[in-house]
Amino acid sequence: MERDEKVLLVDDEVEFTSVLAERMQARGLTVDTAASGVEALEKMEGGSRYDVVVLDLAMPGMNGMQTLERLMALNPDMQVILLTGHATLQDGIRAVRMGAREVMEKPADLSELLQKISEAKLDKIMLIEKRMEEQIQEILNAKGW
Repeated sequence: MERDEKVLLVDDEVEFTSVLAERMQARGLTVDTAASGVEALEKMEGGSRYDVVVLDLAMPGMNGMQTLERLMALNPDMQVILLTGHATLQDGIRAVRMGAREVMEKPADLSELLQKISEAKLDKIMLIEKRMEEQIQEILNAKGW
């Protein structure tokens, strides 16, 4: 089965990000990387489109929670999977409440992460389709059809 997910990996550990990106690309995903929350936001604001953002929680400067908050403000439908080496249960709950779909521990099992990415892309497609249907219905209602 051919994959076509477009993923942004955001982690300040460049070597980890590089290895994970290579492993994901070998499995057919299109992967872009960012070494900081600021760089990730610049890519998003610059018009880059992703199905899923895989985001490290603990980064210097703008941390994962701050980045998550800004990503969700830019695109409330964005599918974000948080990766962390040391999250507390409270961090996980807070992240999900802020819009993250998953919180996974590092090192993440690649096949589990790939499954979560596929599920996230499907959910994003369903959200977009639902929103389009609502817009069509609003237009029809406004026109009185």
